[in-house]
Amino acid sequence: MTTVAFFDVDGTLTKVHVWQAFMAYFKAHGRRLWVHRFYWLWHMTQYPFFKLGWISETAFRRQWAGHLAWYVRGMPVDEAQAIWDWVVNEYLPPHWRTSSVARLQGHLQKGDVVVLVSAAPEPLIQRVARHLGTPHAVATRLEVRDGRYTGRAVPPVCIGPAKPQRAFAYLKARGISVAPEASWAYADAISDLDLLTSVGHPVAVAPEPDLAALARERGWEILPE
Repeated sequence: MTTVAFFDVDGTLTKVHVWQAFMAYFKAHGRRLWVHRFYWLWHMTQYPFFKLGWISETAFRRQWAGHLAWYVRGMPVDEAQAIWDWVVNEYLPPHWRTSSVARLQGHLQKGDVVVLVSAAPEPLIQRVARHLGTPHAVATRLEVRDGRYTGRAVPPVCIGPAKPQRAFAYLKARGISVAPEASWAYADAISDLDLLTSVGHPVAVAPEPDLAALARERGWEILPE
């Protein structure tokens, strides 16, 4: 049985959300600005329903993450590599959360299997994972047809209960037998509750208020800024 450390990315390994970096690429390069405007218009119309509690946080974030696929609609997979490289090399360097990155490196040094688990696009999280020194990344898959992205995410979006389900299935498919009680999970948001409760060592990283309250109530470790 293997000890695994699962790391959320947005707000956990980075101080910013990866979707911000994704959008920043298109703004910096003056590309697909009409997609950007439509994306914001769509999601801002949903925001009041989320604030009223008519849409759950997980459901709101699920749409938010899944619709990032719109930005690469029609783009060849090879051409999109420039996006993922730009995010890691140009945008993220000042935004890493050093405390959690240090934890990740500590797990690697101990020989634990480290898996990044994110709702962000899978090719981007795979690129982040390579930068951090782990080959394991589970994220929202983007549909590809004839070598191009279709603009659709492959369900399920990697958020809520789909995070641990897909992460454990990923490891099982690679012959890695997880020891849940000995394993770790790091996350910052209540939407990651399913991931945190799937292991014996949940850690709230710079948590949002509702997760911070729950972590204190349950006696979980809280990793500050």
